[in-house]
Amino acid sequence: MSAVDTTAPVSGEYPSPVSPPYPAASKDVELRRVMTASARSGVFTSADVVFEDEWLAVVNKPAGVYCDALLTALPSSAASGDSATKPNLHLANRLDRDTSGLMIITKCNKVAGKLVKAFTDHKVKKTYLALCVGCQPTWEKIKIYSGHGRSKHGAWRVYATADVGRSLPGGSVVRDMSTQFEVLGVDGKGQFREPSSFCTDDIESITVQEKAAGQTCNDDVKDSVILVRAYPQSGRTHQIRLHCQYLGFPIRGDVKYGGVIEWNGLECDGHALHAESLSFVHPITGLPVTFQSPLPSWAKDFISTME
Repeated sequence: MSAVDTTAPVSGEYPSPVSPPYPAASKDVELRRVMTASARSGVFTSADVVFEDEWLAVVNKPAGVYCDALLTALPSSAASGDSATKPNLHLANRLDRDTSGLMIITKCNKVAGKLVKAFTDHKVKKTYLALCVGCQPTWEKIKIYSGHGRSKHGAWRVYATADVGRSLPGGSVVRDMSTQFEVLGVDGKGQFREPSSFCTDDIESITVQEKAAGQTCNDDVKDSVILVRAYPQSGRTHQIRLHCQYLGFPIRGDVKYGGVIEWNGLECDGHALHAESLSFVHPITGLPVTFQSPLPSWAKDFISTME
C-alpha cells in the first residue's frame, strides 16, 4: 500500500461524510445522560465480575456507567480485591458510556501491553447485540465496508471507502471500517441463537460509496423493531452505532445517530447496545478463552416475544 498523504488540503477539499450530522435534540438528551452517569458510578458490584485470575478480570459493565469508574470499583468488589496489594489496573478495551457488556481489566503492565496489542491487531473476537428501530432488513446476514472519521465539527461520521486515507479537519485521516451483521428477530418473529463463527460465503456485502439510500423504506416497515448481532471486524469509535444508522435501522435510544428518543411513552435512558461476548488467547497461559455476558433486560424482553 502506498504511503498516505496527510498534507492538509485547501478549504473545501476535505471528503464529505455520507452519514448525517448529530440531530439538534441530541445535545440536551446527552447532557441529561451525562448527569445520570455521574451518579451511577457506584453501581458496579462483585456480581459484575465474570472471571478473574491473578493477571486480569473480565467484567460486565452496566449501561450508563463510564469505563474509568470500573478501575476504582474493581479492587473493592472483586474476590481478590485487597487494598494493601492493589494491582496496577488498566482497561484493555473501552465501551461507550451507555453500552453494557464485557470489558477486560488487566492487573499489570505486561498483560496490559499484550492485550492492547491483541485488540489493535484484531486478534480478539467480539460480538454485540443491538435493538434497533427502522427499516426492516431484506437480508439475514450482511457485511458492510466503509470509511470512518471525524467531520469538521468533531462528530464521528461514515465516509465512502474511496475516501480512506484522505485528510480530515484536525489532522486525522479517514480510516477503514467493516462490520458483519446478522438479523436475529424482527417485530417478534425470529429465533435467537448463540454467537458462532460468521461465514462470509454467499452473503451480501455493501461497500459504501454514497449517502445512505437504505434510510428510506416503505411505511409498513420503517418502524420495525429489529434485534441484530454485530461482529465488528475493526475497532473504530461508535462503529456499530454508525453502521446501524447507515443501514437504516439506528439503535433504539441512540439519539446521536438517529435512534428514537422515546419508547413506549418513556424517554430512553440510553442506547440498546450490549457487548455480548469476547474470545481471545490468554496472554499468560496461551490458552483460548471465551466469555459471554448475561443478557440485558431489553434483550430478554424482546427474545421472550419471539415466535
